[in-house]
Amino acid sequence: MILTPGAIPYADWRAIYEGAAPTLDPACAGAIAASAAAVERIVAKGAPVYGINTGFGKLASVRIEAGDLAALQRNIVLSHAAGVGEPMPVPVARLMMALKLASLAQGASGVRPATTALLEAMLTNGLTPAVPAQGSVGASGDLAPLAHMTAAMLGVGDIIVDGRHVPAAQALAGAGLAPLELGPKEGLALLNGTQFSTAYALAGLFEAERIYRSALVTGILSTEAAKGTDAPFDARIHALRGHRGQIDTADALRRMMTNSAIRASHRENDIRVQDPYCLRCQPQVMGAALDLLRQAAATLVTEANGVSDNPLIFPDTDEALSGGNFHAEPVAFAADMIAMALCEMGSLAERRIAMLVDPALSGLPAFLTPKPGLNSGFMIPQVTAAALVSENKQRAFPASVDSIPTSANQEDHVSMAAHGARRLQAIAGNADAVLGIELLAAAQGCDFHAPLTSSATVEAVRAALREKVPTLTDDRHMAPDIAAATAMVTQGTLVNLAGELPGVFV
Repeated sequence: MILTPGAIPYADWRAIYEGAAPTLDPACAGAIAASAAAVERIVAKGAPVYGINTGFGKLASVRIEAGDLAALQRNIVLSHAAGVGEPMPVPVARLMMALKLASLAQGASGVRPATTALLEAMLTNGLTPAVPAQGSVGASGDLAPLAHMTAAMLGVGDIIVDGRHVPAAQALAGAGLAPLELGPKEGLALLNGTQFSTAYALAGLFEAERIYRSALVTGILSTEAAKGTDAPFDARIHALRGHRGQIDTADALRRMMTNSAIRASHRENDIRVQDPYCLRCQPQVMGAALDLLRQAAATLVTEANGVSDNPLIFPDTDEALSGGNFHAEPVAFAADMIAMALCEMGSLAERRIAMLVDPALSGLPAFLTPKPGLNSGFMIPQVTAAALVSENKQRAFPASVDSIPTSANQEDHVSMAAHGARRLQAIAGNADAVLGIELLAAAQGCDFHAPLTSSATVEAVRAALREKVPTLTDDRHMAPDIAAATAMVTQGTLVNLAGELPGVFV
């Protein structure tokens, strides 16, 4: 995969997250070299320039002599590598590295070609720095995690190779790579920026897009199980309101019910005048979630193609301009939107599960078991779904409304983007399990309508599930069933079986 910095599409960032090894467009070489040459000229002039020959943050007024400039850059990396907690998942860490590579390669950061070449080589050779995931407040850059990434490039700390933690110097040597020796500005350029927060936010977005699509499938399966109507998905209803996500969602739901014998069986004698909101309002709720995800995607792709370290180098005038591109407020807002969308998609799915197990609402046997009383059926899986949804509600509180001053009040407003983005993995995992439970419950509900069948799409999903999980006749150990159904959600099986569905970048 060739990265063209500043113009990298959403699909390419997803491919990197899924394991693709990116390489830089050779056309970047000129801009990288020009930026490094500009730093050399700035150093030669001797005037104080933040981040090149001064201290950092509150210590910006301290002048550093020429003989100490290399030590200055190494010191900032080691001192800022102060993260704690579990290491970043390898796919997210690799995405962070690719984001940093694309940013540096735009020629505004002052790093040398050898520096971008090492980062590129580590990606190519599967060398992923072990980066503690906690320690960034999302302003002045994701300093601590990016410092750990950079420390690995210096041969300090650990690198993950084929799932094993290896001392960084050893891992680099094993791939025929030498540790980096930093030049002026390079340490700061590498550890300043929003790439940690953006990587986690993008990863959350990729998972949220899959969950949105999966929830359309489980939602239609539940609609069929409850003998719901497709009238609320009529295109004329949604055209009158005009929201694009709602229109696209209704169209997908309507198509997935096409030629359903279950739907046809009650078209002329529906008992309910209107279905519960969890069925009827799927286009409105899921469509609103889709619109949020699309807005977040636009923000994150812009961020991924930008430059967010400080100061920025302008070779045409040999200027180093200090600003605040490292402030991750756009990423924080995007992460909050993704969190809310994930939370609501799971919440709506849980309401459908609750509806299905309630005979007064669904018209099905209590708790979806043929022998209620002797058997509890889906009683406790619904409780589990409720617990997961409540946990997600707590996690989804906006992170961006929080701030805490750092660096002796020099950095007095921060975005909390790192925390806001990092929680998305946990929220998505909970939503996956809720959809797995809904898949089981909805398929069980449809089994009671035999020999009637649903649409080709829904029947393909049911068949795939029944290859792994048989119909529940008497109570059995439920956890393995839930795990198998959830795996179908996380692995994208439902999305693959459903065919073309709306996405965040279409």
